Amino acid sequence: MTSQLLGRALGTAGPEALQRAELSRQLHAIHAAPDIRFDGRDVQTAINAGGQDGSHEIPLEDVRAHHAGVNSITIDRFEGKYLLSGGAEASIKLWDLERSENTHKEYINCPAAVVKKSPSSHQYGITHLSFYPFDSLAFLSSSYDHKLKVYATETMTASATFDLDSVVYSHSLSPIADHLLVACATQHSAVRLVDLRSGASTHSLAGHHRAVLSVAWSPHGEYILASGSSDGTARLWDIRRSANSLGVLDLEDSVGIVGEDGLGKNARSREHGKAHTDAVNGVVWTDDGRHLVTAGHDERVRVWDIGSGANALSHFGPIIKNTHLSTLLPLMVPSYVVGPGKQVMFYPNQREILMFDLFEGTLFKRLRVPGVVAPPVRGRTGQANTRSRTTSLAWRAGHVDLYSAHSDGAIRAWVPRTPEEVRAANEEGEGSDDAEDEGRKRKREALDEVFRHLTKQKITFT
Repeated sequence: MTSQLLGRALGTAGPEALQRAELSRQLHAIHAAPDIRFDGRDVQTAINAGGQDGSHEIPLEDVRAHHAGVNSITIDRFEGKYLLSGGAEASIKLWDLERSENTHKEYINCPAAVVKKSPSSHQYGITHLSFYPFDSLAFLSSSYDHKLKVYATETMTASATFDLDSVVYSHSLSPIADHLLVACATQHSAVRLVDLRSGASTHSLAGHHRAVLSVAWSPHGEYILASGSSDGTARLWDIRRSANSLGVLDLEDSVGIVGEDGLGKNARSREHGKAHTDAVNGVVWTDDGRHLVTAGHDERVRVWDIGSGANALSHFGPIIKNTHLSTLLPLMVPSYVVGPGKQVMFYPNQREILMFDLFEGTLFKRLRVPGVVAPPVRGRTGQANTRSRTTSLAWRAGHVDLYSAHSDGAIRAWVPRTPEEVRAANEEGEGSDDAEDEGRKRKREALDEVFRHLTKQKITFT
């Protein structure tokens, strides 16, 4: 940063270079912000319990955005003001992120609006949420109840409902096209296209052999779509073509299909091959549309050159974890933060968030999720503990802020921190860890005492 300031003073570096250097510094300074919490209870209940301004201490285990777990979050791409969260209990909540800005103490954010479970809303857990790409006054939601719904953000009421007759794992609406086709990944082996204008499911894209788990429109090709399936394949589609499919991505191919001129002219599409050796449940494009990122149950993340379809051979090591059937989407940091030609990826890795260089596979940072003990869930057979995992990530536009959703019901914020703030948080965490260790030690001693008492008793068999 000092060299950038000196260059700016001497006139050898432009303001863009200085801004990018500062944004990069903030990106690498991201840490957990446990003082920003999301409480899904109504405002008055939260205030009575602890105060929305954080004036009273509320136990961390009592502060949850959704009591049954958070399945998906998204942030509007225009102002970065509103965050939507979808819960496993079928509710949808809207949060105003500007409320927690410029606060230097613990802050508890309460939902600005809530869509509760009702006959007109989703009946089962939310699978995916997305704001309308051209206007944040509307958003889309999909659910395990086979429905895709369109909501008005101001009133939080559904304006349209589409029944797709199978579980909808994820959906995607093109950020640049005017055709208003929503691609849906469902339990069916074909990608379903829903036309918001006509209100009908226009047609299906057949090619996969098992359930489709993830779909994503290209950010630069309005008719180009990518999909990932539980059959291990990732396909590219051009919905204008009669055959639709442009081919599959093959993990064994690091050269690609170059065609007659080396640029793909008259190249034949590839119809055989797998992107992963197990289900593909994450498909994401880079900002420039030149690369596609896929995540699979083989616990691999692969990067693909879309121009040739070649495997870029980026390797992220053995720490990647991915076993759940639901959609799991890596997050690409916007190009205005990292600069042209560079890509940084955040990966939701169960109890931590991993920060990688996308092309080199270099691990920049491991962000440990604080307070990952999941609450007990009571079912028909009794009470059982569930293992917490990171389910969704969202980037806040115009900021260097990251938000994560978790199956323990929490939404967590990640913001740039100074070294002093990080040290203070670490010292506080070490203190809490010591307290937990002391508690576990007391429990072990009590169990040992019970065991010794039982072993001293004489047992007689009759």
